[in-house]
Amino acid sequence: MIDQTALAALRQDYLQHELSKKSVAANPFDQFSRWFDEAVSAQIVEPNAMHLGTATREGLPSGRTVLLKGYDKTAFKFYTNYGSAKARDLAVNPSCYLHFFWKELERQIFIRGTAAKTTDQESDEYFATRPYKSQIGAWASEQSSTIESRKQLEDHFEELTAKYPEGNVPRPPFWGGFRVVPGQFEFWQGRRSRLHDRIYYEKENGGWKISRLSP
Repeated sequence: MIDQTALAALRQDYLQHELSKKSVAANPFDQFSRWFDEAVSAQIVEPNAMHLGTATREGLPSGRTVLLKGYDKTAFKFYTNYGSAKARDLAVNPSCYLHFFWKELERQIFIRGTAAKTTDQESDEYFATRPYKSQIGAWASEQSSTIESRKQLEDHFEELTAKYPEGNVPRPPFWGGFRVVPGQFEFWQGRRSRLHDRIYYEKENGGWKISRLSP
């Protein structure tokens, strides 16, 4: 176990970039796109990985990492099993939280919004682009349910591979997407001496109000 004094001393000073109200885009989706493109150019592994926070009807929180699979100037999209814990949370409490962390660029993005299912057409179109074995995997997994063994899962996968040849896998009716429509964004840029830059967007009167937050 690491010595507690050594643990307390673990820290990194952030020196790469800065962020101001004058430098950011007027629309947070444009600012997201700018930063996302820079994360891709920096060859960050899975720059589309995002932490999704949800809560039950009673407010019990949970989180997990999912992959962003599309966005425009209205929403962010990801896909999942509709029987999963996250989908069950969103069915009763659509408020959710997205968090991107790109440590290589010393940046984070926080997004608070409301989720709703994508259309069947959107889900069908995305499912058709998935690798064959990922399509089979969507059928094989009753996500978040209890299973007896890994072998049970793998045997079911092989059965489905025999049932559905490549190029002929329909989208499972229990699998599809969610669109998260944001109401708030925060762009966080690490700075020296923990005096980080935090630029906050909030929806207001059909537009976006931009503020700076104290670190």
